[in-house]
Amino acid sequence: MDTNILLESGTNELEVLEFTLGDNHYGINVAKIREILQYMPVTPVPNTHPSVEGIFMPRDTMITVINLKNCLGLPQTDEKGLFIITNFNKLNVAFHVDQVIGIHRVSWENIIKPDETISGEDGSTATGVIKMNDRLIVILDFEAIVASISPETGLRVNDIEQMEERDRSDDTILIAEDSALLSKLITDCLKKSGYTKLIVTENGQEAWDKIRHMQAEGDVLKKINCIITDIEMPLMDGHRLTKLVKSDPELREIPLIIFSSLVNEEMRRKGEQLGADAQLTKPEIGQLVDAIDKLLDRQ
Repeated sequence: MDTNILLESGTNELEVLEFTLGDNHYGINVAKIREILQYMPVTPVPNTHPSVEGIFMPRDTMITVINLKNCLGLPQTDEKGLFIITNFNKLNVAFHVDQVIGIHRVSWENIIKPDETISGEDGSTATGVIKMNDRLIVILDFEAIVASISPETGLRVNDIEQMEERDRSDDTILIAEDSALLSKLITDCLKKSGYTKLIVTENGQEAWDKIRHMQAEGDVLKKINCIITDIEMPLMDGHRLTKLVKSDPELREIPLIIFSSLVNEEMRRKGEQLGADAQLTKPEIGQLVDAIDKLLDRQ
């Protein structure tokens, strides 16, 4: 299946691959997928997490295989299924699924964010839900799944511990991040590095509404000194937010950093086309602080 469907940057759309585990339907952003392979035998690795089936080496690249049914507590079957090979946070991981149904182009506006009962700060595995005809497709948080199996793949908060006490409280940073867990980690890390004036929003739309409100009040460049945005968010994604900010003659002066697990070569090109001032992948929280420092010092 061809997963190299190119979307125009900043349109607030994404391609979702729908797949099944038993009778349940799930989704993954096509931007995370490298390829889809038929099941093949894997080599078990002793003393690994129960959800890790083992490793295999297609084309001389060693890839860890995660049993998604095990992760989600679903009953196992004898179905061989498929491997969805992904790349995010600079990691190659295969997820073992039953069937692939197809690819859907959807707007972030039509992705329903789960309420707090299934998307709290405890690392829930659902980031959104799509209603498609007679069924619901649950978009899984693959970063949270991998981090629960291998915590060192998450934000490298230790990078911040090395920083000496410093005061950067003159600068206000606006953050757009839909994951409650990641949002808290990012804000905690920024506060430890001296950035205490933070405006935290849950998606690009909420961030854009706040920016426009401040712009209407005047002196917006004094009220927001830097914007940090994820890419994958309901209602409005980070690329759309970047396009709106960088297309505005006044707002384009505000440094904007894309901080996302999806920053690969193709996504980096899209971010550059939209005018992002810096782009970093999610684990590198220390590099995020360095990028903020440089952009603000330059001003």
